[in-house]
Amino acid sequence: QVQLVESGGGSVQAGGSLRLSCAGSGRTFGSYAMGWFRQAPGKEREFVAAINWSGGSTSYADSVMGRFTISRDNAKNTVYLQMNSLKPEDTAVYYCAAAAALARFGSPGRMDYWGTGTLVTVSS
Repeated sequence: QVQLVESGGGSVQAGGSLRLSCAGSGRTFGSYAMGWFRQAPGKEREFVAAINWSGGSTSYADSVMGRFTISRDNAKNTVYLQMNSLKPEDTAVYYCAAAAALARFGSPGRMDYWGTGTLVTVSS
């Protein structure tokens, strides 16, 4: 069992930066691929970024490539999402997720665990 708790959300102006954190519990945290999804009002949940268990492989949505960076620290059971050059269209609730493999992040339905989400609001 893995429990995930996000933090770091907030309000920022366009062009600003935020860093999200996701703290995981459980001794098996380091064996999971970790990632982030987001859901804007009235829209479906969409993939943002993911990282494999070792941190050696990452994947990003085209919409955030070059602006967002995902990383993890298995010693701290934490995964991070550094978000730079934020745009109003990045406004959403951001969810942390864990899955048995990086490839599963192609579909929200294939996640093993979810956090409860943290709100990011970007104003123009």
